[in-house]
Amino acid sequence: MGSSLIRKIIASHLVSGTMEPGEEILLHVDQTLTHDINAVMTYLAFEATGFDRVRTELSVSNLDHNLLYIDNKTPDDHIYLQSAAKRYGVHVSRPGNGICHAIHVSRFAVPGKLLLGGDSHTPHSGAVGMLAIGVGGMDIATAMAGQPMRLVCPKVVQVYLTGSLKPGVNAKDVILAMLRRVGVKGGLGRAFEYVGPGVATLEVPERASIANMGAEMGATTSIFPADEQVRRFMAAQGREDQYVELLPDKDAVYDERIELDLSELEPLMACPHLPDNVKPLAEVEKVPVQQVFIGSCTNASYADIAKVALVMRGRHVNENVSCTCAIQSKQVYKQLLHDGYIDMLLDAGVRLLEFACGPCCAIGQVPPTDGVAVRTSNRNFRGRAGSPNAKIYLTSPESAAATAILGTFATARDILGDGVDRLASIHEPESYPVDDSLLIAPLPPAEAERIEIVRGPNIKFLPVPDEPTQHLCAPVSLKGGDNISTDDITPASAELSSMRSNIPLMSKYCYMRYDPEFAERARAMGQSIIVAGENYGQGSSREHAAINPMYLGVRCVIAKSIARIHKGNLINHGIIPMLFEDPAAYDSIELGDELEIDGLLDQIPTRRVTVKNRTRHFEFTVALDLSEAELEVVIAGGQLRLLKARLAAEEAGA
Repeated sequence: MGSSLIRKIIASHLVSGTMEPGEEILLHVDQTLTHDINAVMTYLAFEATGFDRVRTELSVSNLDHNLLYIDNKTPDDHIYLQSAAKRYGVHVSRPGNGICHAIHVSRFAVPGKLLLGGDSHTPHSGAVGMLAIGVGGMDIATAMAGQPMRLVCPKVVQVYLTGSLKPGVNAKDVILAMLRRVGVKGGLGRAFEYVGPGVATLEVPERASIANMGAEMGATTSIFPADEQVRRFMAAQGREDQYVELLPDKDAVYDERIELDLSELEPLMACPHLPDNVKPLAEVEKVPVQQVFIGSCTNASYADIAKVALVMRGRHVNENVSCTCAIQSKQVYKQLLHDGYIDMLLDAGVRLLEFACGPCCAIGQVPPTDGVAVRTSNRNFRGRAGSPNAKIYLTSPESAAATAILGTFATARDILGDGVDRLASIHEPESYPVDDSLLIAPLPPAEAERIEIVRGPNIKFLPVPDEPTQHLCAPVSLKGGDNISTDDITPASAELSSMRSNIPLMSKYCYMRYDPEFAERARAMGQSIIVAGENYGQGSSREHAAINPMYLGVRCVIAKSIARIHKGNLINHGIIPMLFEDPAAYDSIELGDELEIDGLLDQIPTRRVTVKNRTRHFEFTVALDLSEAELEVVIAGGQLRLLKARLAAEEAGA
C-alpha cells in the first residue's frame, strides 16, 4: 500500500510513537514562526529555558498584526521582539514587509519540512507541500528549545479535486464549499490532503487560501503536493534551488475521501456568525452593506487583487460603502503597482491599508453599529471584527469588489456580465520583485551574545501556573454555551492586542464581550472552574485565551468538546481540560455552583474523574482526553515547568 503525502512527511520527522490515527506521536520540528501580538509570551518562555540560541533550522518573528500604534505598548513590543530575535538567532520580518503566512510561503517554506506556527492559519504553507501546523506560543518556545512537538496523529482525508474553476469563482469558494460540507468541527482529528487532476489547475496562492481556512474546519492541517505549480512559484521567488518534488504515492491509502468538482462551484458566501454558515451568494437575502474589506492572509495575493481591480475598473465604490484593501505583502504591492492595478483601485475609491492583518483581527476598520460588513478574510465570529453587534459575511475578492460597487451582495458576473471571462487571463507573475531588505537575518553567535534585550514598561512577567493539588473545591465562574471562540475569551482590537504582553492588565478584559463581569467574578472567587458546551475555544491560536483565565484562578475547563489548539494551550498553561461523559450533567450545572474533586492527582492518570456538585447534590464523571505526554504536562503544572525540569535533567546528565 502506498503512502499519502502527509504520512510521508510525518514518517520522515517521527521521533517516537505509532503513526495510527488517534495515537500520540512526537515529531522533529524544522521551522517555527510567530507574530507580534502572540509572540511576547513565547520569547519570555524561551528566555526562561536559559538557551543562548534557538535549536531549529529556521525561526521567524513576524511583526505584522498590530501596526496601529495607538500608544507606546505595541512599538515597545516590537522593539522587544526584534532585540530578542537578534539575541537568539531568529529571522525578523519587519513592519511593512507583509503578513506572516504570505511571507513564509514566499520566502521560507520548503516542501517536505515541518513548520510550527503560533497562529491557527499556519497551514497556509501547506500550499507548497509543507506540513504546517498551528499551535500555541508555549509549543513554539518548546520547539525552539529543540524539543519535539507532541501531536495526536490525525486521520488523513483525501480531497479529490476534478475540473477547474469558472471565471468569477475563486479558491475562497472551494474552502467555503468544504466548510458547508464538513462544518466547523468536522475537521477535528483530521488532516486534509488535496489531490486529483483539479489540483494542477490551482496556483500556489489559490492553494494557500484553501489550506489557510482549513483551520475553520478544526483541521490539524491541510496540504497540497509539491508539483509543477510549486516549482513555478518557487522559481518566481528566486528559490527554485529549494524545490523538491513531493507527491503522494499513486496507490496511497487514505482514511476518508471527499470528492469536489471545481467546475460545478458558484460564488458562495459565509453568513453570520460562523464560517460554515455557507450559502450560494445568489440566494443570500440582499441587504445594504456599509463596509467591504478586501485582503488578509487568506485572499490578498497578486491574482486576487488584480481581479478585484478589473471588476472595479471604470467604476466606483458605492457612496454608502467604505471599501478598504490590505495587500498581503510589499512584494505583491510592488508588482501590482508596476502592472497598473493599484491605479485602478485608487480610481475606484478603494482605500489602501498597510500590508498587515489589521481589520481581520479587529485592528482598525471596525464596522458601524449594527453594521453589515463583507470581508475576504477567514472568520466571521460574533465580535471578531471588533463590534459585538455587526454582521460579518465572508466571500471571495471578486464578489467583495462587486458588492462594494453595488452596495449590496453581488458577484463579478453581476458587474461584468459575459466580460467576467476576462478574469480567467489573470495569473500569478512569472517572477516576483524580490527585495528582502525588511527581513533581518540572524547574527552570528558571537555577535548575538552581545545583544541586549530591550523591555518596555508594558512587558511584564510570564505567569506560571500552580501545580494541581489532590483536593479541588471551586465555584463555577462561567457557564458558557457552544462555539465559544478565543475572540470571546480574549477579544481582539488595536487597544486590547497591545496589552498582550501585560497579563495583569489584559486579564481585566477576559470575556469582556461574552460575560463582562467574568474577570472580576473570577478574581473574587480566587480559584474557579469554567463550564462550557461544544467546540470550546474555537478559532485563533492565541494562548492568552488560556493564560488570562489561568491568571484569574481558573483551574479546569469542563466542556462537551474542546478545539484542538485551545486544548493544547490549556494544558500548557496549567488548566486541566475535562469532557462531560453525560451531557445532562452540563444542563444541571449553574453559574456559582460549587464543584469538588477529591483525590484529583490519583484520578488524573485514570483519565476519568468524579466531580461532586455540592450546591445541587449530585455527582457526575468527566473524561480526560489526554495522551501520556499531555498527562505529564498536566501533573507538572504546565509545559514551562516540565520543559525546565527536562532541560535541567539533560544538563545534569551531560
